[in-house]
Amino acid sequence: MTRTPLATGARPAAAADPLDRLRANVAGVLLGKDEVIQLALVALLAEGHLLIEDAPGIGKTLLAKALARSLACSFHRIQFTPDLLPSDLLGVSVYDQKASAFVFQPGPIFAQVVLADEINRATPRTQSALLEAMSERQASLDGVTRPLGPPFFVLATQNPYEYEGTYPLPESQLDRFLMRLRIGYPGRDAEKRILAGRTDGEPVDGLGAVLSADELAELQRRTRAVRVDDALADYLLDVVGATRSHPDLYLGGSTRAALALHRAAQALALVEGRDYVVPDDVKRLARPVLAHRLLPRAARTAGGDDPAEGVLDDVLRRTAPPAVGQAFQPDRST
Repeated sequence: MTRTPLATGARPAAAADPLDRLRANVAGVLLGKDEVIQLALVALLAEGHLLIEDAPGIGKTLLAKALARSLACSFHRIQFTPDLLPSDLLGVSVYDQKASAFVFQPGPIFAQVVLADEINRATPRTQSALLEAMSERQASLDGVTRPLGPPFFVLATQNPYEYEGTYPLPESQLDRFLMRLRIGYPGRDAEKRILAGRTDGEPVDGLGAVLSADELAELQRRTRAVRVDDALADYLLDVVGATRSHPDLYLGGSTRAALALHRAAQALALVEGRDYVVPDDVKRLARPVLAHRLLPRAARTAGGDDPAEGVLDDVLRRTAPPAVGQAFQPDRST
């Protein structure tokens, strides 16, 4: 059977309605941030976790809540504080006198979508309680391993680590986030519309689910089927490999980083209406997927500039992408 090629920028008919509904639902409350919303959808379709970092009051929690409310999935919000304990996340076993046995009371981590708000305000001990859940999609308590999801999607927000009362996330936990995004201040027109739209309460509170768990699972399945040509895979590995020998880095990208960039590129292609990845997908995703996984020699500036992002810009300038030709066109094989 001959496959019909997809026009660039037009999503396949089977995926158009779900993705359009989801994008429009979130964009209705997070104004003027289409690029951020698109990348958040990439993390969702790539079955990864998303870290949203920015100053207070920019809209981190708003984006996370809007995305969570748009999915017909179980949802829990966890406010991270310095006194939060691992058991507050995972749950506890309580003795039931009637049954003469301990009964497990699941914590808020047992949901399909989890919002970890201000994750870096909790102590490293509590932050590390998320590690198994995020990497293995399971939680082990009292000698019993309990599965999480599917789907299982963690949206975490954090303030820049130089803010008072914050703890840096350990490298092992940062590596579990597929992407790190910054929202940034809205443009003046968007900010004016935000002021006008808050007269009757928070618009996010009125959002309803527009994507079912089954529809999400199908989109994630289609993401895994997006084609990555060998030349494109070599380019991706060249970019990640260049970070391992860059003089401005103590630590470059790992194999997990390469896998994350590969899956994110597949998701971005699907979101943009293609069943194949192109070099620009890798370039566009290098910062959000790789920067938080690198360990630069220079310290982060007080203004929040990440030296790792500058290193990635240098790597992309120095790494030649493959020529866009037949290898990056729709598959017409029978």
